[in-house]
Amino acid sequence: MLRDLFKLQLNITGDAENTISTAENAITSGIENTTETATSEGILIIDLIIDSWPIMVPLFVLSVIAVYIWVERYFAIQKANKIDTSFMNNLKNNVSQGKINEAKIICSQENTPVGRMLHKGISRLGRPLEDISTSIDNVATLEVSNMEKNLSILATISGAAPMIGFLGTVLGMMNTFHKMADGAKDSGVEIGDLSEGIMYAMTTTVAGLIVGIVAYLGYNLLVAKVDKVVHKMEDSSLEFMDLLNEPAQ
Repeated sequence: MLRDLFKLQLNITGDAENTISTAENAITSGIENTTETATSEGILIIDLIIDSWPIMVPLFVLSVIAVYIWVERYFAIQKANKIDTSFMNNLKNNVSQGKINEAKIICSQENTPVGRMLHKGISRLGRPLEDISTSIDNVATLEVSNMEKNLSILATISGAAPMIGFLGTVLGMMNTFHKMADGAKDSGVEIGDLSEGIMYAMTTTVAGLIVGIVAYLGYNLLVAKVDKVVHKMEDSSLEFMDLLNEPAQ
C-alpha cells in the first residue's frame, strides 16, 4: 500500500514538472514570436513611408510649417494676452487728473494691443468722442489682424493635408490595379500582392489625416486665444470711453 502511494506521488510530481516545463517553453516561444512580429512590423512601417515618399515629403513639409506657425503664434498671442492688473487703474487716474503725457507713457510701457489701442485714444483727446472711438476701433482692427497673421495658412494646411493623403491613396490604388492587370495576363493575381498594394496606398491617407487633425486642433486653439484678447480689448475700450463720458454727465 505504501509502495503504491509512493509511486503515485512520483507520477504526480513528474507530471507537474512536465507541465511547468511545457508552459515555460510556450511562454518563451510566444515572447520570441512577439519580438519578431514587432520587428517585422516596424520594418514594414518604415518601408511604407519610404515607398510613399512622393506624397510623404509634401506632408512632412506641411507638418513642419504647421508646427512653426503654431508655436510662433502661440507665444505672440500669449504675450498680447498679458496685461498688468494695475494698468487700467493707473491709466484712469492719470487721465482724470489731466496727466496726459504720463498716461501715454503708461500705454507705451504696456506694449500690448490694449496699450497701443488706448494710446491712440489718448492722443485724440480734445476731439469729439466719436472720433476718439473710431480711432480706437481702427487700431483694434489692425491689432486683431496682426494676431491672426498666418492663421489662414494653418487652416489651409488642416484642409489640404488630408486631400494630399487621399491623392496618394488614389494614385497607389491605380498602381495596384495596374499591377493586377499585368499579373492577370501572366500568371494570375495573388492576394498577398493585392493586400500589400492597398496597404501602401492607405499609408498616405493616414499620414494626411494626422497632419490635418493636428493643424485643425492647433488652429482652433489659437482662434480661441485670439478671442480672449479681443474681449479684453473691448472691455478696456468701453471702460476708457466711460471714463471720457464721466465729466459730461
